[in-house]
Amino acid sequence: MATVLSLSAQPVLRPDSIDEVLKAMTLEEKVQLLVGGAVKTYKDGVPTGTSASVPGAAGCTKPIERLGIPAVILSDGPAGVHIDATREGTDKTFYATGFPVGTLLASSWDTDLVREATAAIGREAREYGIDVMLSPGMNIHRNPLCGRNFEYFSEDPVLSGKMGAAYVKGLQDENVGTSVKHFAANNQESNRFQGESRVSQRALREIYLRNFEITVKEAQPWTVMASYNRLNGPYTQQNYELLTTVLRDEWGFKGLVMTDWGMKDGTVEAVKAGTDLMEPGEEEEMNRILAAVKDGRISMEEIDRNARRVLELVVKTNTFHGYKYSDNPDLKANAAIARRVAGESIVMLRNEQALPLAEGTKVALFGMSSVDFVAGGTGSGNVNKAYVVPMDQALEEDGFLVDEDLKNYYNEYKQHQEATWALAFAGNPMGLAVLRFKGSKIPEPVLPETCFPAKAKSNDVAVVVIGRNAGEVLDRTLADDFELTETERKLLRSVADAFHAEGKKVVVVLNVGGVIETASWKSYADAIVLPWSPGQEGSRAVADILCGKINPSGKLPMSFPVSYFDVPSALSFPYEYNKDGKLGVMEILNGVQSDEKNVGWTSYDEGIYVGYRHYTTIGKEVSFPFGFGLSYTTFAYSKPVVKAGKDGFTASIMVTNTGSVAGKEAVQLYVSAPAGGMDKPVRELKAFAKTRELLPGESQTLSFSVSAYDLASFNEAQSRWETAAGSYQILFGASVEDIRCTAKYKQAKALSWAVNNVLKLQ
Repeated sequence: MATVLSLSAQPVLRPDSIDEVLKAMTLEEKVQLLVGGAVKTYKDGVPTGTSASVPGAAGCTKPIERLGIPAVILSDGPAGVHIDATREGTDKTFYATGFPVGTLLASSWDTDLVREATAAIGREAREYGIDVMLSPGMNIHRNPLCGRNFEYFSEDPVLSGKMGAAYVKGLQDENVGTSVKHFAANNQESNRFQGESRVSQRALREIYLRNFEITVKEAQPWTVMASYNRLNGPYTQQNYELLTTVLRDEWGFKGLVMTDWGMKDGTVEAVKAGTDLMEPGEEEEMNRILAAVKDGRISMEEIDRNARRVLELVVKTNTFHGYKYSDNPDLKANAAIARRVAGESIVMLRNEQALPLAEGTKVALFGMSSVDFVAGGTGSGNVNKAYVVPMDQALEEDGFLVDEDLKNYYNEYKQHQEATWALAFAGNPMGLAVLRFKGSKIPEPVLPETCFPAKAKSNDVAVVVIGRNAGEVLDRTLADDFELTETERKLLRSVADAFHAEGKKVVVVLNVGGVIETASWKSYADAIVLPWSPGQEGSRAVADILCGKINPSGKLPMSFPVSYFDVPSALSFPYEYNKDGKLGVMEILNGVQSDEKNVGWTSYDEGIYVGYRHYTTIGKEVSFPFGFGLSYTTFAYSKPVVKAGKDGFTASIMVTNTGSVAGKEAVQLYVSAPAGGMDKPVRELKAFAKTRELLPGESQTLSFSVSAYDLASFNEAQSRWETAAGSYQILFGASVEDIRCTAKYKQAKALSWAVNNVLKLQ
């Protein structure tokens, strides 16, 4: 007979007492663990009941005091900790550091740098009492219009997976958990709550799951967040094959699975599928689970399985171990880290002998984003920053002389527009909040044509800052977002005409959250610098690039197409959804049931040919290729070596700085498979590495390791991964189109790894 613990002898939760605690819990207590708690309830400045102690936190788990089970605090924050500025019962204002967005981190091609950045985020989270950060965002850049691409890393699963692993390791180095998201195939914001992603088994395995697989296997995140969308039929939160068969059984994931924020009707199916925690948590979800246990739809074994995973999370946390958070992280030190990380990641796309600029250069600074600089995206990816340094201030700090008339004009125009918005939305704070949430920027003013020749005569160089913002719920638009507005195009043309007539240069800074069209106007610019949305200190990093304090070493984590309609997913993406703003706020926030193509469902017709896989294979011209980025110095590649091993191969390449200034180089290793096997892209990224800073004439040998499994493609008919025998070409590149050295690797025999073919497109 099983021993029944009496309430008088109840255990207290410890890492080694989980079994005892589970036995002592009532059914109702176990179900409480599976459904998140409320977030902000205070009495006399003190959190009460099941509420989180961090204002602005996304949610928490419920505590069970009699068993010593505390609440675990969950916070948004791919680019920094998401907290509120004020806290009831105190007169202190709380801020967090705005770090570079995920796309800029990936542009570094430096996993050690990313790990350092996220360790700083982890320390900040810990001091604010946060146990788990709901990051990183890892969805593939399938289409440049996805509103949330700024949070995500890349169009390539290897780069995304390695960056995700580094991100997770950095946070968890500080004993702060992560929740990699949004699992899986959540590649558009339009109707993301209800829409269905229809993806072939091969594309799923090779593109949309592979990055998550790499991160799970290399870093073991504490949690994974299931996305809102449906995947080949069922919602991901309710998909046993995805959350258990693939994630746990195939990949060996040991942690907890939680929902994205928002209740689905299928709570019972979610529990059975292996979703352990419903967030943010509703009483109705508890009632559903209890009813399903009583009528036999959910077994006690399933309840215990999921509750155990919650307890296993709890015992890892700083809260459980009694960490006394300070509410006072070192924001100054973290801002310095954010600035340095941004500087190491910024991409220089063009430089026709325009940069670097000398100290004391007179700069005509154009563009609203020169004073309304975009540090990060909107929604859950936003950070409550104490400040964002504008470009005019950053340039002046680095010794540039910024044109006073232009600076004053843009600052006064910004104040005027903000006052206009405040007046327009007087009595309608929700309307203003929605405007801000959508990432609306102050529109570019039309400058008088007479100003351009005058400013070209009185200044040495023009710097034009083009800004974009984006966020969750809404995707970007084609007109006036991916493409320049007519006002921006006219501004660039007028600046270029005037300054080039005087023999002076034009520099464009792309302060954007996602890819924009560049092919039609890039010839106007003598230099183009791409900082993306680089955090609160990002403009200072841009200034450091412009003056040469930092030699740019970032490279593109995605391709820049010539035209939107060159994108392989162009027509299977909702690029005109809500074009005229016809959807209401609640429809956008809750999603719509629809049979409309690209809204109710989206077919991933391009298969595995995402981004550069498409462009390189068909020979399609791009504006800037995947992996591209310029430097103030030059690098030579030599001595390529490939050695076969028991499981794949190791490779090395020598990189030499052949220029006149110190710099770093990110080397990409691509592989071309032998002919005669499965249909494959002409080349695929399999590894990458970045040098240390090399002095002129200095060399460094970089090493790479690629397993036979890394070379495999997914055979849908056989439900297995296959690595073909034969001769593989190993390509060492400065970008996907700039291959510097090659070598050969011979795979002696074909290999395969069978899996359960459970995620088929029905």
